[in-house]
Parts: sequence; structure tokens; C-alpha cells
Amino acid sequence: MSRSFQVEPIEETVSQRGDSWCTVVWNDPVNLMTYVTYVFRSYFGYPADRAERLMREVHELGRATVSRGLREQMEVDVQAMHGFGLWATVQPVE
Repeated sequence: MSRSFQVEPIEETVSQRGDSWCTVVWNDPVNLMTYVTYVFRSYFGYPADRAERLMREVHELGRATVSRGLREQMEVDVQAMHGFGLWATVQPVE
């Protein structure tokens, strides 16, 4: 007995999810916690409590995922974080 099955191309699966990439902001010894909170509020438009929580993750855990979406948008977000003087990277969502 033979089995027949279809294999979906990876690109289609990834593009359908739409959240396969994320922007990670890393802790650094330079930026003040209040400044990091300000960046998250002003760039992402996060409310104060969410911006504060993400800043705490960066400070206490060394990193925080601050946005998810298509790779191109995450690259824009990373460049924006660099423009604010924050260390950020694009990573695939695990």
C-alpha cells in the first residue's frame, strides 16, 4: 500500500501566519529605563503599563520581544530602535 500526501511549500505556510518574525530589544548599560519606556510608548504606541512591562523584561531578563509580524516590518522596527540608540535584532518566532 502506498501513501500519497502533499507537501506545502514553507514560504506559503510562513506568509499565511504573518507573525513568523519578531523584534527583540536587548539590555544595554547605556540607556535609562525611563528612556526605554519612552521609546516603546512613542514608537510602538504602547500604553504606559505595557511599555513599562516590556522595559522591565529588557532590564531584568536581558531582552524583550517588542513586536511580531512580517520580516520586512520587523527590519523597519529594528532600524527604528537603532535610531533611538537601543540594541535590537530580528529573530524568527519560536
